[in-house]
Amino acid sequence: MSDNDSQLEERLEKIETHLAHLERMYDELNQVVVEQAKTIHHMRTQEQRLSATIEGLELERIRSTNPKPPHYSPI
Repeated sequence: MSDNDSQLEERLEKIETHLAHLERMYDELNQVVVEQAKTIHHMRTQEQRLSATIEGLELERIRSTNPKPPHYSPI
């Protein structure tokens, strides 16, 4: 094998090694992104529930502080 062929083989091996490393990093990063998406979805769901609960509590507070007029009769 010539010196030139040996250099090309070394370069190709180095490129393949770097590519394998990049593929592994890509897979790890992708997993992080997937986990973050799940976390964000869970947090949004919790935020919506909390928001609905707070809204309900606020409406109850408003209702309790606003007396009904004397002519009000429930149906």
